[in-house]
Amino acid sequence: MSSTNFAAAQQRVLERRRERETEAQSRVAEQQRTSVINHSAVQRLPYPLNTLPQSGFSLWNAIKGREGTRPAFRVGQVDAELLDEELLGLLKGQVGDAFKYFGPHLRDDWSNEIQFFLRAILFKLSIWDHDASYGAALQSLKYVDSRSKGPVHSSPTRLQKTFYGLLTVGGRYAWDKWENWLITQEGGYEDPSQEVRSLSRLTGFLSTTHSIASFFSFLVFLVNGRYRTLVDRLLRMRLTPPSAQASREVSFEYLNRQLVWHAFTEFLLFLLPLVGISRWRRWVSRAWRKTMSAIRTSSSDDEHTSDEKQGELSFLPERTCAICYKATNDIASETEVLAASSGGGGIIGSAQTDITNPYETVPCGCVYCFVCIVQKLEGEEGEGWVCLRCGELVKKCKPWNGDVLEETTRPSSSGKIVGFAVDEDDTHGVGLEQVHQNADDGR
Repeated sequence: MSSTNFAAAQQRVLERRRERETEAQSRVAEQQRTSVINHSAVQRLPYPLNTLPQSGFSLWNAIKGREGTRPAFRVGQVDAELLDEELLGLLKGQVGDAFKYFGPHLRDDWSNEIQFFLRAILFKLSIWDHDASYGAALQSLKYVDSRSKGPVHSSPTRLQKTFYGLLTVGGRYAWDKWENWLITQEGGYEDPSQEVRSLSRLTGFLSTTHSIASFFSFLVFLVNGRYRTLVDRLLRMRLTPPSAQASREVSFEYLNRQLVWHAFTEFLLFLLPLVGISRWRRWVSRAWRKTMSAIRTSSSDDEHTSDEKQGELSFLPERTCAICYKATNDIASETEVLAASSGGGGIIGSAQTDITNPYETVPCGCVYCFVCIVQKLEGEEGEGWVCLRCGELVKKCKPWNGDVLEETTRPSSSGKIVGFAVDEDDTHGVGLEQVHQNADDGR
């Protein structure tokens, strides 16, 4: 750009700036002229009425005015309070889970004391030490003393922070204990006394008044963005950004990530049934089992016969369901199972792994529980399931036609035979004969 064009552009910018200043001055003059006319009309009213508009205008100007304030983040201040409450709830849940081992009623009986203790710790570590709660620090805000004048606000005094802790920590604890005491007095089997009823009505009135005052204070906060709560308004403490260069934009990056992840998961839920990932997974698993079985077969000794079972759990007894055993035990190899069961007299079934409602597979004829084998076959969707006992491919099953054989106990041939001998001579021979006869009967 040449110097002539640059000078002409600067001249146009100055002309537009002068036009805007002229329009602003004329608008202010028109407002002053209108206010003077209204003021003169108000002054002609009687005494009680001529002061009301002035007080009303001054109150409205105090509410909407922003003298000496920086840009206020209303959303950030409200989010800071919500984050503080969420943090308190998380800590309370963790402490409650820790105390449940000392008794199930301890968490409920000492709920107010736990909240008081947590609030006191959070207040000391956040507002008292760093002039900002954890939620405010996450929103890049900190408490300042709004009574200070000038471009740079000072930090809250120790007196302000002391009263803030007494009201937000001790005041809440005392109010909760007071309400719980009233509920206990009114919830008994006997009718509460007149004093308790009066205190209950007074408590309800104070609670309603506080709620209404908090509501109007929040409406004023939405207008000027100064004081978020009643406590902040009473103590003249407000949240402001620590730097004048802070951005007023609200970051929605976390929300964008959540939306992207949600859309991605919905796309996967739509795509996976079409791809048939379960079928590919079964194919890979079956190929892996066949490969491992071939490796084990090639490395086994030559003395193994061809009709020997080559399944993964072929060493289990017949009465044990291999599917139930695999689901309830982490031991997979025969050596480990034998080593684990050596102290108990061999591999024996249990109530959890014994076969119930037996069904046999086709064509190998291995026996499993009905529920177990049906679930395995249905999960393979007709492609077949590898038997855990013999390693064959199973696609069907049928009821087991066998019967349970119980071992018959044979009488023991060895045993002690007791004979009775008589001291008299005439009966001594009879006693020995009876002993020998009993011994012959035992054999």
